[in-house]
Amino acid sequence: MKQERLRTLGALVLTAMVSSYAAIPAAAQAKPVPGKLRGVVHDAAGTPQLGASVELISEAVGVAATRSFLTNTQGMFRGDKLAPGFYTVRVTLAGFLPTLEKHVRVTSNLTTVVRIELESMFASLDQLRRMPASSTAEVDDWKWVLRSASGMRPVLEWVDHDTLSASAVTGEVVGPRAPRMRMEFTDGARRPTSASSIASAPATAVAYDQKLGGTSRMIFAGQMNYDSDAPAGGIATVWLPTGTLGAGPHTALVLREAKLGPVGPTFRGARIDQGGALALGDRSVLTYGGEYVLVGLGASASSLRPRAELNVRLTDDWNTAFVFASMPNGPGPLEANGRQLGGALGAALSELDAFPALLWRQGRPVLQNGLHEEISAERKISTRGRFQVAGFHDDNRHVAVFGKGSDLPAADYFQDFFSTGFAYDGGSSSSWGTRLAFREKLDGDVELTALYSFGGALTPSDDADGLLRDSLRTAQRHSLGAGISARVPYIGTKVQAGYKWVNGVTVSSVDGYGESIFQMDPYLHLILRQPLPKFALGRWEAIADCNNLLAQGYVSTNSRDGHVVLVPAFRTFRGGLSVQF
Repeated sequence: MKQERLRTLGALVLTAMVSSYAAIPAAAQAKPVPGKLRGVVHDAAGTPQLGASVELISEAVGVAATRSFLTNTQGMFRGDKLAPGFYTVRVTLAGFLPTLEKHVRVTSNLTTVVRIELESMFASLDQLRRMPASSTAEVDDWKWVLRSASGMRPVLEWVDHDTLSASAVTGEVVGPRAPRMRMEFTDGARRPTSASSIASAPATAVAYDQKLGGTSRMIFAGQMNYDSDAPAGGIATVWLPTGTLGAGPHTALVLREAKLGPVGPTFRGARIDQGGALALGDRSVLTYGGEYVLVGLGASASSLRPRAELNVRLTDDWNTAFVFASMPNGPGPLEANGRQLGGALGAALSELDAFPALLWRQGRPVLQNGLHEEISAERKISTRGRFQVAGFHDDNRHVAVFGKGSDLPAADYFQDFFSTGFAYDGGSSSSWGTRLAFREKLDGDVELTALYSFGGALTPSDDADGLLRDSLRTAQRHSLGAGISARVPYIGTKVQAGYKWVNGVTVSSVDGYGESIFQMDPYLHLILRQPLPKFALGRWEAIADCNNLLAQGYVSTNSRDGHVVLVPAFRTFRGGLSVQF
């Protein structure tokens, strides 16, 4: 009897214990314990990347929330209090192709660690990463890459690599090797009547990319022409301490010399450019820099040109930017590397032509300069397009005006020895303006750009008794431009074409900063890059750059100095061959 009671009592205790044990996981399941995610973003050389945009997207059905981060100076980001499950990680950074990590698993009470390697923009646009045979491309794999400035970068198709484990990256990323050297054999001038430009004659340019140990790199560039009456050339060195162009810090030194005719003076110039970026919290990036320019042509002229931009991510779809920059140009070739057709090597060569226009006033040289302030807001439209609205103020001290004429006073007109062209100091100009811009990537390799600007520009009046600059007035003008960038299938020709219309007579740019960041030159312009069969040294390309093909916008006017034709944009052609290896 006693044994039966003990058995009954034991059964009751065991039943209670089982019921209590079963109730514990049920309560725990009602509120899952969150997990954590830690990550580091680096390039192919292992250098941590500052200011990379990281989007964490839950793959759970019905959950559309997205969390955004910016990497710190060590390239790290962190996400706390994450619901357990699978996530997709998208990473974008100026100067790199966007990357995508799918099926990253976050576990309760554990910290998941991921390492993400970014592929350099130096990789050819013709060859994207290879996909496994079992994978398929998705429309959502098109992704915008925001540059640190307010301009918008072209969209690139991205195909993600093999799925990586949630705790570590396994396997090695394989991609095309970036070219180490670029040579160009060209004829023609990009900037007529500019003392810092070589004559419109055959010339050779070379750029070479050299590692200095660790992650540091140095890019060397040089150029010379073959005109015996006016020899000219220059050298440039670009130091990249972190090995990253367009996002990391850089220091550039450019020296240039050009003889202006067989008996003319010799132009000598030097530029020192320094820039970098700084992350301010998780949603802001400050891009800063400046350049010092010193030129000599009998007498010397100098200019200090600061620039800064604060880019703030408001939401996943909205960004805003505050810009303070020196005129006449927007971001320099190094900061605008994403738009350079030649990548880092092409950006280094462009540094040789980045001198401001040299002008002559009352017998002394002056440099074109001014200030540009801007505030802009940008909205992401799906994954393929962006729309920007901006308000800006331009305060120019010395506006460069170009034209054609002869027998003009040497004290104010900088005459081109090779033609009747001249550069002239049009004086000061101050105006307010606004800009609307839209850029979208269509199917294939086609990209469309639309740009509307309203701003001030110089226009001549009927006053013919005073100096030319006394007859120039600032007038508000509307401008509307459209452009297309495409790669022709099968033959691989890269085409950039556009047309910018201006309502009314102007002799200077309407929204010159917008022209720079959106590559929207006045009137009809065309750029062609035709790949050629491989032979000899490496990959060959035929190149052709045409500006103002229809010679529009020429203005005939009179002043006390005589009759001249003012030209807001010269009709120019520059063509030749390029080889990379």
